[in-house]
Amino acid sequence: MAALLVAAGLGNGAWRLWLKSGDLLRPVVVLRRMDAAALAQPSLGARLAALGGAPVPATARPKLIALTFDDGPYPVTTPLLLQTLRDLRVPATFFLIGRDAEQFPDLARAIAAGGHEIADHTLTHPNLDQLDAAAVAKELRDGAAVLDAIVPDPAERTLFRPPHGRYTAATLRVAQAAGYDTILWSDDPGDWRAVTGPTLRAHLLQHATAPEIVLLHSGRMPTIAMLPALVTDFRRAGYTFVTVGTLLRTTTPEQLNRPARTPLDASGGTDPGGERL
Repeated sequence: MAALLVAAGLGNGAWRLWLKSGDLLRPVVVLRRMDAAALAQPSLGARLAALGGAPVPATARPKLIALTFDDGPYPVTTPLLLQTLRDLRVPATFFLIGRDAEQFPDLARAIAAGGHEIADHTLTHPNLDQLDAAAVAKELRDGAAVLDAIVPDPAERTLFRPPHGRYTAATLRVAQAAGYDTILWSDDPGDWRAVTGPTLRAHLLQHATAPEIVLLHSGRMPTIAMLPALVTDFRRAGYTFVTVGTLLRTTTPEQLNRPARTPLDASGGTDPGGERL
C-alpha cells in the first residue's frame, strides 16, 4: 500500500512538472520563420531544459507593453474604450472579427482613426483547432478581406490571433504559409469572465513581464474602467506602451517568448524580489 502511495505521489509530481514546463514554453508569438511544431508541441528535452533554465534578469529585457483587444467592434463599449485610450495617449492593437467589423464599419474606422493597429481575428471566430487546413486558411483570408475593404491596415494581413487562443501545429503552419505571424500573449487577466476592474489590475501588476503582450477584450466595461490606473502603474515603472507591430520591430523573438518577470506594486514600483522569471 505504501509503495502504491509513493508511486502515485511521484506520478502526480511528474505530471505537475510536465504542466509547468508547458507553461514555461507556451509561445507568446509564433513568427513566420519559426518552427511551429516545436513551439506547439515541445519535446521532452526542451521541457527539461525549461525547468532547469536560469531565470531571465529584468535588465536584459526592454520595458515595452502592448495592449491588445480581441473581438468586436461593439456599439457603446468600443467608443468608450477608444475615448479612454485617446485620453491616456496609449496606442493599442485590435484583433477584429471580420463579421463584426462588417456589421459596424464606422467603429472599425474609428479604431484606425485613433491611431491604433487593426489585425486579423478571423471572419467568424471559430475554434480553429477543430478545422482542417483549408477552412483555417479561408477564415484568415476572408477575415482580412472584409477588414481591408472597410479600413485597410497592413497588419490585417500579417498579424493574426486565433480565437480563444486555440490552435494546433497545423493551424500555425497554415497561418505562416498565408504570411501571418501568430500573436498570442504573455498575460491573460481573464476579462472575458465576470471579473472586476480592481481584480484585473491586481492580476496584471502581479504578472507583469518585460516585454509584455496583454490579452484584453473590447466589450468589457471593467477593463475600460481599470485602464487609467493600470497605465499609470506601468508608466511609473518605466514602461512604454506600443502596438504589437512596433513590439515586433523593436524586440527579438527570444525576448518576447522568454520575457523577464517584473511584478509591480500598486504604485507602479517593482516588487522587491520579483525581478526574475
